[in-house]
This record gives sequence, structure tokens and C-alpha cells, in this order.
Amino acid sequence: MLLKAIWNVKSEKHRGFLRLLSRHLSVSSRTVIDKATKDGEVRVFIVSGEVSGDTIASRLMASLKKLSPLPIRFSGVGGSLMAKQGLTSLFPIEDISVMGIWELLPHINKLRAKLKDTIEAALVFKPHVVVTVDNKGFSFRLLKKLRVRYNQLNLDGPVHFHYVAPSFWAWKGGEARLKGLTEFVDHVLCILPFEEGVCRANGLGATFVGHPIVEDVMELKDRNTSPCKWKIEGKSEDFKEKNAIPAGATVVSLLPGSRLQEVTRMLTIFRNTMDLLKESFPELVTVIHIASNRHVESYIDGVVSKWPVPAILVPGGSHHLKYDALS
Repeated sequence: MLLKAIWNVKSEKHRGFLRLLSRHLSVSSRTVIDKATKDGEVRVFIVSGEVSGDTIASRLMASLKKLSPLPIRFSGVGGSLMAKQGLTSLFPIEDISVMGIWELLPHINKLRAKLKDTIEAALVFKPHVVVTVDNKGFSFRLLKKLRVRYNQLNLDGPVHFHYVAPSFWAWKGGEARLKGLTEFVDHVLCILPFEEGVCRANGLGATFVGHPIVEDVMELKDRNTSPCKWKIEGKSEDFKEKNAIPAGATVVSLLPGSRLQEVTRMLTIFRNTMDLLKESFPELVTVIHIASNRHVESYIDGVVSKWPVPAILVPGGSHHLKYDALS
């Protein structure tokens, strides 16, 4: 679904597909087209440093495999969902999933080492296309350093895409800062409709490809009984029955986050809140949504053993279960 909106390639063959990619995305990539055709495959180096990016990137990978008339080979960094699409991650995605300056400082040497490893792996892989997904701190450093390395080696480098535009609309002077990205980003895949025009107005190639929540709807459309085709409805009664939630219980869903740093901070607040609420709501049940992050999963498993009220854990990766729990 994601790329059909951009590339209608059903009747195109090998060169036609790649020329279409170049034309629609306004990227000068004649050398890349020739290389991919000559090599008989499209090599995509794809990097996601967050759980949300793992979902987005895995869908992109699935779409590329369906649409490309050439075989596609992936390398890079990703999570469990990207692994299902054929990626063997260079290292666990959790190694670069860090947020905030204070959380970053203790890990800065490790992150530098991972960045170096990723750059070297990309050079060895010789990709035709590099795609980074969200996580702009790591992504932009990677793209910038890759562009420098290829220039130093006097080589025609791969085309650089960044999926999920940075939140320039939330920064002071953010739109002007977009111009600096043109040095190492060839094209941005935007998830909000207004972002495309703003990026293009600042010299940065961009295409609006739709918001990921729409794909949630498409994946769940087989169970949608609502007259509104874009409405997601979960099966709350099924969820309550499977988890033995008593009738009349007060159910509170908790979403502590996807990074270990934020989860440790938020769960302390949530636990104290549940301590206060349990006196007023004797049949209080919490449903904790867990991101697909092994460190987060391990931490939450340990914390809930001392949780003040009954807790049901909802693992990441299942959209059906997530919406059932939230209904």
C-alpha cells in the first residue's frame, strides 16, 4: 500500500521501474539505475533505531519486495519486524535507542562505535539506496558521514532517503534548518501532508506517503464492523474474557514508552498513581503495553511482580491485540 501511491509499476520492467523511481522522487540517480540493473538486484541499506521505526521500515521492506521487478537485498539495523522481512541486523536496535541529552551522555562512546560500525558495513555492502527511518540524531549523522566517505573515495554514492520528516514545524526557525539537510539527504518520505510542500519550498525533495496509522486500519479491515471504513474497532469483550477481567472492573491502560530510559521513569510515576487509585477503585486492573524492545520487556517483567494492582501485559507487534486492549 505504502509505495503503490508513489510508484505504479505493475506494467514496468527492470529499467522502467528504476527510472520511474528516479523521476517521481526527483533524485538524479542515473548511475544508481545502471548499477542496479547491471548487478541484477537492488541493494538497500536500511536503518531504524526505534521500535516505531521498526514497524514503519518493515512495511516499507514488504512493499519494496512486492513492487520491485528486481530482487531486493537488505542490510542494516532494525528490530524484530524488519527481521521478518529478511534483515539480519548488524546489532540489536536497542543499542542506539537513546533519548535526551542526559540519557545520551553515558552511552556516547558506545553510540560512536555503533555509528562507525554501521558506516563500515554500508561501505562493504555497496548499496544502491540508503534509507534511514526517523531517529534523526543517529540517522543524520550516518547519512552525513556516509556522504563524506564516498566523496573522499571519489565514488558515486547511493541515493539517500529519510523516512519520517523531522518535526521542523515544532522548532523555532525549523523550516530554515531544512535547507541544511540537502547536503546529505536526497529525498524525504513524509507522513503528514503539509510537510511535502514545506520541504520542497526549502530545496529538499519530498513525497507525502501517508501516515502509518492508515496501514493499521488496512491490516485490521477484515474485522471492522463500523460503517466508517477508516475506524478501528477492537474486541474488548474478547480481551476481557481471555484475561479474566471481572465485570465492573476499572481498567486503566498504561503506555510507558519504547525506550528503557523513559519506561523506567514513567513506570515509577504509574506505580505511585496506582497506589493512590486502588483505595478508590477496589477492582482496579492495569493493562501495560510493552514495546518490542528486549531491555524494556525484561525491565517491565521484573517491575510488575511488585505491582500494587493486577497487571496484564500486552506484547508489542500485535495490532489486533493492541486495539482489543484499548477498546
